[in-house]
Amino acid sequence: MARVLTVEDDADIQFVISFALKKAGHEVKMAGDGLAAMEALAEKLPDVVILDWMMPGLSGPEVCRRLREMPGGQNVAVLMLSAKSEQDDVTQAFEAGVDDYMTKPFSPKDLATRVQDLLARVAGTHL
Repeated sequence: MARVLTVEDDADIQFVISFALKKAGHEVKMAGDGLAAMEALAEKLPDVVILDWMMPGLSGPEVCRRLREMPGGQNVAVLMLSAKSEQDDVTQAFEAGVDDYMTKPFSPKDLATRVQDLLARVAGTHL
């Protein structure tokens, strides 16, 4: 079981993400905006962060940049889950430090699979 922080300002989407990941056996903590995400990250780093791009307070890319600067932040897998689908948006997200990118709308099953893949990649880099 992995610890996952979901950062999403839409309650319906947050519910779908949480349901899919809990069903896959993960422990899920939720934050409704970028500032709440930073507070949660300061408490305890998760194994995976799922970030929306457009949120009140801090954007997803900014949260990712700040996470990467935290001690241990490089070891956290980050998946950007966004409605922004232009190539420039994807490029900006990867430049901010995300490990993977999915666009909305999304399949909850595909999301759970991507999280598993990220966890496997992160585990493989720490062998």
